[in-house]
Amino acid sequence: MRQSPFGGRAMGPSQPRGRGGGLFGSVRWLVLIGFAIYAAISWFGGRQTDPYTGQDAHYGATPAEESELGVQAYQQVLGDARAQGALVPEDAPVSQQVRTIAQRLVARVPQVAADLAALHQQPVPDLSHYDWAVSVIQSDEANAFCLPGGKIAVYTGLVPVAENADAMAVVMGHEIAHALMRHGAQRMAQQKLVQLGQVAAGMSGIDQQTMAAIGAGVQYGWVLPYGRGHETQADEVGLMLAAAACYDPKAAIPLWERMSQLGGGQRPPEFASTHPDPDNRISHLQSLLPQAEQFRQKYCGSGAAAAMR
Repeated sequence: MRQSPFGGRAMGPSQPRGRGGGLFGSVRWLVLIGFAIYAAISWFGGRQTDPYTGQDAHYGATPAEESELGVQAYQQVLGDARAQGALVPEDAPVSQQVRTIAQRLVARVPQVAADLAALHQQPVPDLSHYDWAVSVIQSDEANAFCLPGGKIAVYTGLVPVAENADAMAVVMGHEIAHALMRHGAQRMAQQKLVQLGQVAAGMSGIDQQTMAAIGAGVQYGWVLPYGRGHETQADEVGLMLAAAACYDPKAAIPLWERMSQLGGGQRPPEFASTHPDPDNRISHLQSLLPQAEQFRQKYCGSGAAAAMR
């Protein structure tokens, strides 16, 4: 090995500089450390306690910003439905039935929100950014959603699967719960963190194979479990809401049994899905029935529940 004129060993032809060493390696580590610091500030800076669950939650938008995005998305959905002739008129029987269920659920939101917040020793949630609306869309899809800010849509394909008002209330309560717990803003915070990680990994010079392995680990180890956690939370809060609105929470069990048979019962394993396995979901809902019955008894009683049928 020849000597460098500056006193050190010179790099000869047989000793190429490794990608992980020297200046490149230092820069890569600085990028990763910088990302880690920024990501931590971004993630934990938006941390709050969810009053509905008592768990930590991270938000990527304010309630006002989230509601504005919800209105925009809702207008787009309704515009597309009108263009396709799929927006069911408000005076149609199915629209009136769905609207009645929505009104009963929304009427109980303040009480259920206050009860769950008290249970977790949290302040009563601010509901001022919710402007509730509901529409029915003609579609074979057995689905419903509630956008941030309280914009609800129900597809007619859900009606034969629900079979009755109790089961429909369970589904709609679940979707309303997503909006109440601001799961949209929480997903925005998570997506921002994932995107920051992708940018940092690209800038750090990590090879594509390693990036793919890291991406798979993030997807299966964090992104998908995060989504399943939101589904479970929405099941819990939505069931209490349906029960407080004087619907029978026990309807959730046969409902999800029917839902599990859609598409021939074929679905990915739980670890590869954003939703819990149907058997696990049903088992968890069964464990929640005693608490849901307490909500129903508190706000309805046997006589009041029967009168609302």
